[in-house]
Amino acid sequence: MDRPLKINVIGGGPGGLYFSLLMKLNDSRHDITVYERNKPDDTFGFGVVFSDETLGNFMGQDPETYLKIRDAFAYWDEIEVRYRGERIRSGGHGFAGMSRQKLLDILQERCNDVGVHMEFETEIDDLEPYRDVDLVLGSDGANSMVRDAYKEMFKPTIDMRKTKFVWLGTTQQFDAFTFIFKPNEHGWFYNHAYQYGQGKGLAASTWILETHEDTWMRAGLDQSNEAETIAYFEDMFREELEGHKLLSNKSIWRNFPVVSNQNWYHENVVLIGDAAHTAQFSIGSGTKIAMEGAISLLKSIEEEGSISSALTEYQEKREIEISRLQRSAMVSLQWYENARRYNDLTPPQYAFNFLSRSKSVTYENLKLRDVRYGREVNSWYANLVRKEQGFDIPDDPAPPPMFTPYRLRDLVFQNRVVVSPMCQYSANDGTPTDWHLVHLGGFAVGGAGLVYAEMTNVSAAGRITPGCAGMYKPEHVEAWKRVTSFIHQNSRAKICMQLAHAGRKGSTKYPWHGEDEPLENGNWPLISASPLPYKEFNQVPKEMTRDDMDDVLDSFVRATRMAEEAEFDMIEIHMAHGYLLSSFISPVSNVRRDEYGGELVNRLKFPVEILKAVRSVWPNNKPISCRISATDWLDSGGLTGEDAVEVAKQLYENGCDIIDVSAGQTTPQAKPIYGRMFQTHLSEQVRLEAKGPTIAVGNITSADQVNTIVAAGRADLVALARPHLTDPHFTLKAAAHYGYTPQFWPEQYLAGKAQAERLAEQDNIRLQEILLANRPQSHSQ
Repeated sequence: MDRPLKINVIGGGPGGLYFSLLMKLNDSRHDITVYERNKPDDTFGFGVVFSDETLGNFMGQDPETYLKIRDAFAYWDEIEVRYRGERIRSGGHGFAGMSRQKLLDILQERCNDVGVHMEFETEIDDLEPYRDVDLVLGSDGANSMVRDAYKEMFKPTIDMRKTKFVWLGTTQQFDAFTFIFKPNEHGWFYNHAYQYGQGKGLAASTWILETHEDTWMRAGLDQSNEAETIAYFEDMFREELEGHKLLSNKSIWRNFPVVSNQNWYHENVVLIGDAAHTAQFSIGSGTKIAMEGAISLLKSIEEEGSISSALTEYQEKREIEISRLQRSAMVSLQWYENARRYNDLTPPQYAFNFLSRSKSVTYENLKLRDVRYGREVNSWYANLVRKEQGFDIPDDPAPPPMFTPYRLRDLVFQNRVVVSPMCQYSANDGTPTDWHLVHLGGFAVGGAGLVYAEMTNVSAAGRITPGCAGMYKPEHVEAWKRVTSFIHQNSRAKICMQLAHAGRKGSTKYPWHGEDEPLENGNWPLISASPLPYKEFNQVPKEMTRDDMDDVLDSFVRATRMAEEAEFDMIEIHMAHGYLLSSFISPVSNVRRDEYGGELVNRLKFPVEILKAVRSVWPNNKPISCRISATDWLDSGGLTGEDAVEVAKQLYENGCDIIDVSAGQTTPQAKPIYGRMFQTHLSEQVRLEAKGPTIAVGNITSADQVNTIVAAGRADLVALARPHLTDPHFTLKAAAHYGYTPQFWPEQYLAGKAQAERLAEQDNIRLQEILLANRPQSHSQ
């Protein structure tokens, strides 16, 4: 835009000041006034944190401001986790912290130098008198008056989260970003402590204390003033303070508001920073987001010919990045809300789980940042497996977590990789064909520890489509035995049969001819927990009677005996995805008024009957898994993660050895939150709260993710589906990538092993070069 603009900025925090500064530097003709309700030296909080990447971004906008900010920073490279008496450090992170007041001083000084007008101690209750300008910038924080004035247009959502927190400060300094997890007689407290520079070589630290509301109330902090809050924590953290005092600065307890807006602008009014979107302090800085938003808005104004088009572009370009940041921050925030579930983890695993909580930091990422820490992860995880499962695992070097063995009853898996069951719709009247032999045999020789056969139905009426596999006719046993024999003779993989009944989702076309659509002709009658069709165009199933239940139970028992005859190593009972047993568990599909409906304990009765009957005829030395949908992905009225924990407890108590934790597919109204490893948190919840083994599944795509999930204690086994379709030798490639030579390779594939190892070595060298090129630089003060 090549004309001077008149701009009113409501809110003189870092975002508003930085935008004003950059706009003036871009064109000195702009007439910009900042209105701030507080005094110039009046601020909340203590320090702000930036990463090296953020600092580099500032350098490109205004070198003079960057240099002033840089000289006021305290720098550190490590994160330290303190838990149950241990201190675990991970390096290579690159952070810088400075006093919030010092940052405001620098920005105010620079704004004054370039001619920005600043009006302090100005309380604005009515925005209309300030609208007669080209642009009004709402940078007035999470409790934004600007946003509230036009809330019908901005359409904000404010989600007040569960934990309580308070900002404090101290003269005590920390040489790492320090996270202290500490209990007392009232409960657990979580301390986010980081150093910040005050200029002239001076430094102090911010302490953010966070806790659960019940702990907060037991401690009497709901009745405490600032002085009493300080006294409480000076006593609790006297060892960590080492004689230093805590400081307050309008330090009141609050709940974090997750702010988002459907629209970021209305006419000539636009929001940035916390007024538009917040991200909890455990993963990012609101100051960073606000200042980066200022840069983005400036660029949009530079590039566009009108304010209207500039504001449209600003939201369109920035929205994806903000959505990503908020998702990561929400995952981190929820970690703290559920932090008590991690209390049984060992200190090293607790620290790794914490570091990898947001999904953006992974096993390989941490190893690249800090080779020493990466080796330690392999070592302590190997020790954990030795202690818990009794395996003799080498420690020099220790294997990556995914290549540690795992035992269920007498069955031992060579590694933690599982090939998920994937329907192929290629059976003839339930009988598997050559396609299944090649399909499943290829996965087995590809190195996975456990290979699932596809969903295999216990009766012809229990199929999804006419092409679905079955285990209900004598010829099925011999056909499946051909597959299991090949796998046992040519690999070290184990094979599991997933037994199921499709229920109300049965009698449909092959998915490539019309997913979930009924057959054109030849439909068979359906049964379910209740007479509710899956979709409007599907058949209405018959509500099962007790006789129907007995028939289905007998079918599961018969199929179990046949699976043993076919020499399967393990079986899984499918209780997920809206199929028959799932339809009993979910309140979405079970509206019965008898003993099998109503409360969860009643809805579980028939699935548990099936499990107990199957367990009674399946060999005692062989394990049984149950797949569940841990949530219906509904805002209300469906299964939740808390329900999944109760389901898992019942299944563990009645003979299930491991829970295969999936989610959804129980109702067309589901609203899944997709993303990488998007169901893993449910596996973690079941594993840690129901206290039993789990399999994680759901958009897990890489060996790095497998290692991260296993090492963090989020699952014991990790199942991948589609990645195996495109790369049946996923596990062999991973072994080459990590240099894990004990992984079994078929003799016929040994020539490929040497080549894979050479290529992996070249890839690792390139990764190291990239790491060195992007390693955070040391900063001179």
